[in-house]
Amino acid sequence: MTDLTAIKADARKAAFARRKIAHEARTGAGAGHLSEVLAGYRGVPMSGFMAIRTEINPLPAMEEAAAHGPVGVPVIQRLGLPLKFSRWEPGCALKEGPFGAMIPEVDDFFEPEILVVPLVAFDRRGGRLGYGGGFYDRTLELLRGKRPTLAIGFAYAAQEADNLPLEPTDQPLDMMVTESEIITF
Repeated sequence: MTDLTAIKADARKAAFARRKIAHEARTGAGAGHLSEVLAGYRGVPMSGFMAIRTEINPLPAMEEAAAHGPVGVPVIQRLGLPLKFSRWEPGCALKEGPFGAMIPEVDDFFEPEILVVPLVAFDRRGGRLGYGGGFYDRTLELLRGKRPTLAIGFAYAAQEADNLPLEPTDQPLDMMVTESEIITF
């Protein structure tokens, strides 16, 4: 294990602990600011995510966005590959995907121009620490190579960290939304 790998593992462990506390203390859905941001992009193809474990829940904002244009959720094809995004609609049939995240039962893939991105930790410079698989970094690099693609982090404010252990391959966020604020970079 490299030093950076160990540093990232420690940063994830600390961030998971903060996220758990924030999740247990949450009041309301927490997606109000995300809905506010997405309202400015009505009709633009976007992806959200199906919250797992103690992640903040973007579903209320995704439901609002789906009334105006395509909304997808990430589908992991296999380790080492970018994500694909399958169209999701409120009430659509779901099945369990890799790592326990729910995905649409029927694949209807498209490329989003806005990605609402889950994360373990973030900083005030657009840095994001994910789960370690590199899925969003590969995906954002691929999509940004084709067209402007907006990456919006969505997490609890308690997941903010200083001095994230970032690498050159880590794709930056354009915006960060928490239950208490909207941060643009």
